[in-house]
Amino acid sequence: MIHAFVRRAAVAIAAAAMFFAVGQSARAAEEPFGRLSVDQVAAKIGKPGVFVYDNNSSEDYAKGHVPTAKWVDYEKVQASDLPKDKSATLIFYCANEH
Repeated sequence: MIHAFVRRAAVAIAAAAMFFAVGQSARAAEEPFGRLSVDQVAAKIGKPGVFVYDNNSSEDYAKGHVPTAKWVDYEKVQASDLPKDKSATLIFYCANEH
C-alpha cells in the first residue's frame, strides 16, 4: 500500500523527481549527494533514522507528497528543520534541480 502510494505521489509531484540522500558513501566520490530511485525511497520510508523532505512549493506539497515527507523551503532550510542526529539519512526531493 505505501509502496503504491509513494509511486503515485512521486509521479504526481514530478514526472522526473530527483531524490538526493545525504550519507551515501558509495556515490560520494562520484557526486556530492547520492541519488535514489522511487523504489529505494519506498524501502526506506518509516525506518529509524530516515527523514524525507519535500522541496517543492508549499502549494504542490499540499496537493500531494511522499508519505512522511516534511515540507521545507529549499531556499530557507535551517538547522532546526533537520534532525539533531548527524548520522541520520536525509532524503530531499523536488520537481526541479534545486
